[in-house]
Amino acid sequence: MAKLAVELGKQAAALGVTSVYGEQQDVDGVRIIPVALSWSAFGAGEDTAENGGGGGAGLAIPVGAYIRKGDDLRFEPNLISLLAVATPFVWVAGRALSRFIRALKR
Repeated sequence: MAKLAVELGKQAAALGVTSVYGEQQDVDGVRIIPVALSWSAFGAGEDTAENGGGGGAGLAIPVGAYIRKGDDLRFEPNLISLLAVATPFVWVAGRALSRFIRALKR
């Protein structure tokens, strides 16, 4: 069981910014540092000494990158990813707001 947990931990370490964007890069004196939201969940179990199992899932969303040029540091968002993340949030917020307004009218 302990070996299974170690293996799952190694898999979790591979998820995140490097799986979405890769490592930070230096291009013509400009440093590009990628930023991503990542989430992972893993579980393991066993019923006897020989039988065990585990599984997991992960999600990584590229958010943008920090751009450093000399002393200047700015964030450049990945607009496509931000729209993909914001669309369901706006839909749920609008739906909740409409139900709240409808409840107040009664």
